[in-house]
Amino acid sequence: MTHARGGAADRPTGPTSHDLPGSDGPGRHQLAENDVPEGALEPAEQRAGDVRPGAEEVTPVRPAPSRTAPAKIKRTRISGTWVAVIAGLVVLVLLLIFILQNLDSVTVHFFGGEGSLPLAIAMLFSAIGGAALVALIGGARILQLRKQARRR
Repeated sequence: MTHARGGAADRPTGPTSHDLPGSDGPGRHQLAENDVPEGALEPAEQRAGDVRPGAEEVTPVRPAPSRTAPAKIKRTRISGTWVAVIAGLVVLVLLLIFILQNLDSVTVHFFGGEGSLPLAIAMLFSAIGGAALVALIGGARILQLRKQARRR
């Protein structure tokens, strides 16, 4: 078992001063300037098996792709039509649910007339009447603006 101090982990793992070339350790001699001790590192150019690519083998580094937003897809008339159809179907399903939940009969009085019909149907007729009134007023304004544009 090793202790916190003096254990195997505390011993140096690299060469000590008497193992280095040119030191006056026991049984060592002084090396000449051109002598390379066995196992010493050579310059990279002289190492056997140097696998670094030469200048002709280096491929240029491409910049990382930018993280810009992708180009927006142009909407077409068909895509707009599909959106309108889906929205219309959702509205129709909601209306159907409303009508089925409100089938109680009510008496409706309109311009001296009187009648009895389910509450949801009466409300649906009033909504359709309001939409038709808005469409008529909007259509009249569009015609008025077109007439002014032709005069200019």
